[in-house]
Amino acid sequence: MRDEGSSGSNDDAQGPRATIWGTNVNTRKTQKGLYDFFKEFRQEGTDEPYYLEYLTQLVEFNESYVNLDCKHVQEWDGELYKQVVEFPAEVIPIVDLVLNTLVGELFPNSGVHVEVRPFNLQKENRLRDLDPLDIDKLVAIKGMVTRTSAVIPDIRVAFFECASCAATKIVQVDRGQISEPTLCDNQHCQAKESFQMIHNRCNFLDKQIVRLQEAPEDMPEGETPQTVSMCTWGKMVDVAKPGDRVEVTGIYRALPVRDNPRHRTVRSLYKTYVDIMHVRKIEKGKLQNESDIGADGKGMRMPTDESNELEAAGDERVQEIVQLSQHEDLYEKLAEGLCPSVWELHDIKKGVLLQLFGATNKQIDQEANGGSSRKRGEMNCLLVGDPGTSKSQILQYVHKVAPRGIYTSGKGSSAVGLTAYVTRDPETKQFVLESGALVLSDRGVCCIDEFDKMSEGARSILHEAMEQQTVSIAKAGIICSLNARTSVLAAANPIDSKYDPKKSVVENINLPPSLLSRFDLIFLVLDKPDERTDAQLARHLVALYRLDRQPPAAAVNQKLLCDYISYARREVHPKISQEAASALVKSYVELRGLGGNRKVISATPRQLESLIRLSEAHARMRLSQKVEESDVEEAVRLMKDSMQTAAMDPKTGTIDMEIITTGRSAASRKFASELREQMRNKLRGRGGETISLADLAAEASDLLGIPVEPRDMEDALGMLERDAIVRVTRNVVHVI
Repeated sequence: MRDEGSSGSNDDAQGPRATIWGTNVNTRKTQKGLYDFFKEFRQEGTDEPYYLEYLTQLVEFNESYVNLDCKHVQEWDGELYKQVVEFPAEVIPIVDLVLNTLVGELFPNSGVHVEVRPFNLQKENRLRDLDPLDIDKLVAIKGMVTRTSAVIPDIRVAFFECASCAATKIVQVDRGQISEPTLCDNQHCQAKESFQMIHNRCNFLDKQIVRLQEAPEDMPEGETPQTVSMCTWGKMVDVAKPGDRVEVTGIYRALPVRDNPRHRTVRSLYKTYVDIMHVRKIEKGKLQNESDIGADGKGMRMPTDESNELEAAGDERVQEIVQLSQHEDLYEKLAEGLCPSVWELHDIKKGVLLQLFGATNKQIDQEANGGSSRKRGEMNCLLVGDPGTSKSQILQYVHKVAPRGIYTSGKGSSAVGLTAYVTRDPETKQFVLESGALVLSDRGVCCIDEFDKMSEGARSILHEAMEQQTVSIAKAGIICSLNARTSVLAAANPIDSKYDPKKSVVENINLPPSLLSRFDLIFLVLDKPDERTDAQLARHLVALYRLDRQPPAAAVNQKLLCDYISYARREVHPKISQEAASALVKSYVELRGLGGNRKVISATPRQLESLIRLSEAHARMRLSQKVEESDVEEAVRLMKDSMQTAAMDPKTGTIDMEIITTGRSAASRKFASELREQMRNKLRGRGGETISLADLAAEASDLLGIPVEPRDMEDALGMLERDAIVRVTRNVVHVI
């Protein structure tokens, strides 16, 4: 134990000498206050000192950073808390000294050197409200990380050598400045200005510049978001990634800017930045990513770890989640808890629910190629239908609860806005990449509204992102492949704002078939007039707006639903059993046979992979480590429900996957082929004749006895043109 008399009894006699200049911090008094705090502070309902137990775990896990909850300091001593916030540059080193003294007393042979990371300040600072009064104080800011720089070596200890006598001298860096020695200490040398720095013998620390954009809830209406530069050091490097929503605690600093690097004159306006001391993700109330594991690396978090999106779930919460998973109607309860303000649409809610659970990401070894390939576990869903059918409501709800969720609109999204764009860094004047929506939502959900109104360039970007889950960039000498492991939830409207059941999905919406085929589930949301359902929907909507009546509570509230999905994504990684594998093969063969004997493709290998993902997500929803046959049955039911609406041929009434993969049904292709043969016989012997397209279509209709669609006519003429029978120029057909 340290002698308390030596630290606190002479405060009155030596107080002025122990007070740091320009502050009211008395080092002896502050050391004693902190020493007592760390040894005696206890949380409510506990008998053991909190930070002594903390340090025991820290040494056990071989960690070197202590997360100091400033609310604990506020409860213990308000004056001590004020000193930590007002004079962090002077008080934080004292905290480090006291903590290392305690570690040395408790564990004399551990050899652990700890540093403090304060967080959870009483006052939260808005980014746009920071002013000169906050300089050199501890601040807490919330926002989204938009860019992180490469790791920069920052010098800490400089090593100098005399060019005359080779004498050496070590200089510590003081507040970012190095005091270069001017006179050699060697009595036989005494040379002036003879020292030169030996770089390979200096000590460096990792440094990274982070760009933080203010949180959307802090932005005034009509304002653009503001950003601030921040610096991280040592093990804090790469803690925050682009797209993370974080709460940053650090020291707000001002740095003079020189007009010319060669001159000592500086501008009157200073450049401000935040020296980061602690980063905490603030996605509370949202889902947790599958990859978010704790400091022990085993999926369980230390009670002192503050770097995860969710707080560590207590035993009671885990028990509540396990009890909920044993309900017979679990599937229905969770689906009702998802977006409870939307009436009905049960199958759509179930599909979106399974998308949130996700499947297991797998690495499949390829011995022949000497490597491995990744099979995605993220699912993509598309909602197509009439306006006013709650599509955007579902997207907004998923955006609020999804991890790293990004919400964007079709017209407001460009190709570079979705992927990444190149800009010039104002600090280094070099080209850098700014991440777009798909990259920022990596390991999350990207919600895209008005999907049909996107530009052709923006849609072409999505092909690679939705299947390979990467974004390839080759701009301004920067060639790279960025991760975009995101689930896409999109909503689209028909071309004429009203879905036409007589046309296929491809004909109703302005989307290429190659993009449609990358969606696991395509749901049609149609507005069909019905007196009974219209009255029920009207009563539901009116109840939402009535002030004197609370809407009925959902079976599972949003917080429990998010915790349940987060727990399942973190702890459950189902594997396919033998019975489930046989059921998958059988179901896929049955889906392929829906086309009958007409050689119609009713399912493709992409549908089989979608079935596997849906089955794994359903097993994860049950907190089961094994995919069973019942999971496959539900996946097939959802798939058939999706195919019967999206891949139905309106002419024949059968499922035809060629509508989604190619944009044309097999029946339409067959009719175009028959029309080509009829037109070939009709035009035989009429070489050199010129016929208008309208007259030729009328002749074909009279010949077949049914009206000929313009697209079928174009296909038939295209085949005849390839056979060198006709040549089509605008609206005129020349017979060769």
